[in-house]
Amino acid sequence: MADRIKQYMVYVNGLLESEEELDWEDEMQKHLVQIAFFAHERFIHLVVTVLFALMTTMVFLYTFSNFSIPLLLLMILLMGLLIPYVKHYFLLENSVQDMYEQYDKMQEKAGKKSFVRKGKYKR
Repeated sequence: MADRIKQYMVYVNGLLESEEELDWEDEMQKHLVQIAFFAHERFIHLVVTVLFALMTTMVFLYTFSNFSIPLLLLMILLMGLLIPYVKHYFLLENSVQDMYEQYDKMQEKAGKKSFVRKGKYKR
């Protein structure tokens, strides 16, 4: 999924930088579909990441009260998996936010007024 997002972002940035005439209405509709796909993926990963974090926290707290080697190994395993989940979620979150900005630029290219004023919106 990470490669797909990165490739799509490069594709859209290439469209925005090109000087050729495009049907921006059609491109904006395609972009909205992709935003919806990635936003759905972001939501699913948020749910999974939160559940994983809760499970890791519960095992961590239980390990303090009832220490055993298997619990310690489980906690290490969960922490090892939680870190990539959080990293991937942040990639999804930041990419979708960047896609919103791309959509605003597409609106400007299409001659529509964007609701975001230049210089006012900073991330």
